[in-house]
Amino acid sequence: MKTLRIGTRQSPLALAQSNWVAQQLNTLLAGSYICELVGMTTSGDQLQDRSLLEAGGKGLFTKELDIALESDDVDLLVHSLKDVPVMLPPGQRILAYPKREDPRDAFVSLKYKSLDELPEGATLGTSSLRRRAQALALRPDLKVVEFRGNVQTRLSKLQAGVADATFLASAGLNRLNVPEHACELLNPTDFLPAVGQGILAIAGMPDRLEEKVLQALVELSDLETERAATAERAALAALDGSCRTPIAAHLFHEGAGIYRLKASVTHPDGAPSYEAERTLHGSELFLADFMQLGQDVGQAIRDDAGDKLPHLDS
Repeated sequence: MKTLRIGTRQSPLALAQSNWVAQQLNTLLAGSYICELVGMTTSGDQLQDRSLLEAGGKGLFTKELDIALESDDVDLLVHSLKDVPVMLPPGQRILAYPKREDPRDAFVSLKYKSLDELPEGATLGTSSLRRRAQALALRPDLKVVEFRGNVQTRLSKLQAGVADATFLASAGLNRLNVPEHACELLNPTDFLPAVGQGILAIAGMPDRLEEKVLQALVELSDLETERAATAERAALAALDGSCRTPIAAHLFHEGAGIYRLKASVTHPDGAPSYEAERTLHGSELFLADFMQLGQDVGQAIRDDAGDKLPHLDS
């Protein structure tokens, strides 16, 4: 039996996600392959004392994994899609998007039940420019402090009084089987999620993989999730997205053949904010349609913001 090596970060969440993928592939490839996790510590994991913005961007969570794939030390990579840069390294492709988990942001606090319940001037801990920007747009009175680490680290910081509250992805809490830490799940229409939030991306170099592995990845992939990933990342690309700009986007499935993509770009201090949305509907839709939808929404924001857009990350 052959071994399929899966590269993953070594955080508890990344390992939980990669173990789930390995279990699915072990079932789909039973008798041919057995999956083995290859854990790595990335530059992003090592960074605890400053923001990703200062250190160089979201690619810090994928850099070492990308090198391992290029060097043929692993066969596949499992990522949280929101950590994956728009431009992939040469030869690498996202080969599967398993069904999306809950895309919403979770408000987490040991003292308060909701974002609205936070008292005036309360301290909010987050390392996400998007969450900072959207929170300040709703609550400009809040004080925001840098807040990094895994779920347990952040809960410990809350216990120590570093902040009164923080945000975590509901998907991560669910995958770690600790959804009870969420005090409030924020409405994605009002608090727009990160591009790809709740989506796993399985990446690899297709020319190095056997057909049966590629077919298993096709079976593992979910069409609705791929459509969402395509539309949201197209909007991100149209906006030259990076962790340096507070961009949010989400594809809402509103019924048979009806999809609505909403995206926003908000200054880190909460204002100004620009947003756009477009609707796609039809009985026969292709991924190219969702790509165009994302491009149209991203361009609409560019047209609205004009020359102000490049200054949003300053």
